[in-house]
Amino acid sequence: MTTMTSLLGGLAAVFVLYAIGGVIRGLPPILRALLAGLIPLLVYFALIVGRWPGLDVVAIHISVFLAAGLVLFAVSQFRRGSAGRMHWVPKLLTAFFLGLVVVNGSLLYLATKGLPEPLARWWLGSDGGAVYSGFSGVVTHGQAAAKAVSSELSQAQRESELGWQVEVDGLDSGEPARAIQVRVRDRTGLPVDRIEAELRLQRPGAVEAALVLPLAAVDAGTYGGVLHVPAGGRWLAELRLLRDREMRYQLIQELAAP
Repeated sequence: MTTMTSLLGGLAAVFVLYAIGGVIRGLPPILRALLAGLIPLLVYFALIVGRWPGLDVVAIHISVFLAAGLVLFAVSQFRRGSAGRMHWVPKLLTAFFLGLVVVNGSLLYLATKGLPEPLARWWLGSDGGAVYSGFSGVVTHGQAAAKAVSSELSQAQRESELGWQVEVDGLDSGEPARAIQVRVRDRTGLPVDRIEAELRLQRPGAVEAALVLPLAAVDAGTYGGVLHVPAGGRWLAELRLLRDREMRYQLIQELAAP
């Protein structure tokens, strides 16, 4: 279930439930609007149990469903109190609500999937290479930033001196469940054993990893596992290779999930 499907389906349910509530006599209009917004929201909460999509996604569902019920209540009250043409106030309120849905939906799409590639090339510019618009996070200025840069340079130097040849297969398969295989060779092409390999998956800009997948040794110098991407959108996959509890190799790759 995609975010757009749940949003549009929930909005349709809000309208249907509000119309059904009008048939029930004795039901106060405000309670009718509240139930029309709450019932689809509770159903959505039940559907995401065990598949947490992120606080931003949940927040937009809460705001859209409840706001839809309140807008329907306001429009019906204005229409009941005026005869003939609808007053400009409910029209303005409806337009504001529709604009809010479009803006929030667009921001949510950009936060999870980034800009569409043609738009990213036009806006951000490109010299023919790929353009990535996922948010990569920030580093505090000052001593922390200097330490982070120094650590990255030291890691790159260690990897260069080590001379390992690392091949990763399966990250670009496009499936929710991806069979990951990592092959590690030394300078001479011989397999490298006694490695602790793991794959970390996190959103661009996130502080903590959403998923950590240990990769077991399946052959000489070959490590593998099955990566289950928890949700759609853009992710950063970080491969870590450790020996004697010390980081020896690190690779970060962006991947997209439907």
